[in-house]
Amino acid sequence: MTEDKLKKYIDLASEKIGGQVLYATDDFFAEKENLIKEGRGIFIPDKYTDHGKWMDGWESRRKRTEGHDWAIIKLGAEGVIKGFDIDTNHFLGNHPPFASVEAIDMGNDHVYWSKADELDWEEILPKSPLDPGSQHFFEIDSNKVYTHIRLHIYPDGGVARLRVYGEVFKDWNRVNSDEIIDLALVNNCGKALHCNDMFFSNMTNLNSPTKGKNMGDGWETKRNRTPNNEDFVILRLGHSGIVHKIIVDTKHFKGNYPDSCAIDACNCEDDNTVLSDSHQWNSLLPQQKLEADKEHHFESEIISIEKPITHIKLKIYPDGGISRLRILGTIK
Repeated sequence: MTEDKLKKYIDLASEKIGGQVLYATDDFFAEKENLIKEGRGIFIPDKYTDHGKWMDGWESRRKRTEGHDWAIIKLGAEGVIKGFDIDTNHFLGNHPPFASVEAIDMGNDHVYWSKADELDWEEILPKSPLDPGSQHFFEIDSNKVYTHIRLHIYPDGGVARLRVYGEVFKDWNRVNSDEIIDLALVNNCGKALHCNDMFFSNMTNLNSPTKGKNMGDGWETKRNRTPNNEDFVILRLGHSGIVHKIIVDTKHFKGNYPDSCAIDACNCEDDNTVLSDSHQWNSLLPQQKLEADKEHHFESEIISIEKPITHIKLKIYPDGGISRLRILGTIK
């Protein structure tokens, strides 16, 4: 149950939402930056570098002195950590036998990370055993907000990927009521909740802060030959608000973009009400024609809704792929 439970949360350390690996005591064999890349990592049997076997992860050299290795990750979005996946995929004779994690909430990361021991870290995952070539899911019971974590491995070795599952935190008191922001952005607490189909690529890509890097980095449904078919995805906005502009981006989708799209909106107190469909959707954007590999901007086409909205439903006809969706507005 732990794996399924944690994967419902956002990977706060993901490179896609701005996570960064800032420092490692040693990454002689494999670069620290690999820790937060997508996927579980690959293995190429005959690939070597000047330092030895090429590995898709973070790997330190064999330690011949006292101590252990560690790496510091700046979360892409500060938040409440619910758990970790420490993945030793493909690290079989060279994985670390144990790992632990510390966390800290700090506004300024311009420090000498080599002196990180002087900071006020809080251990949130005690020293725990790791197996070779395996995912290790750990749940965390904490409601504190953190900005950085420190992964310790004992004494050395390789970790393919690190996932930091949690909920994004944003101090909305710092956002002016007339400031235009992307209400659906993952870094602003927006979240894709449900869709009827994501056969080719995941709905969670829709509200990532970066541009789509390829056709796999978007939301794409399978081909549907049912007349008048409608595929859809539901997103919760990070904060209720009034929408002023919508951007629907079909970047990279050339032979498989939707013919058209429409967007509905609602004001609901909780996600369960939305997902149970026991509420009323109102039209926010009437059906609009789309083009291949293009960023579509809609302003005058938006229908004014009296109440602030909390959730949106993107509908595409009859199927296809959308790279990114931006819901630009003011909080209310």
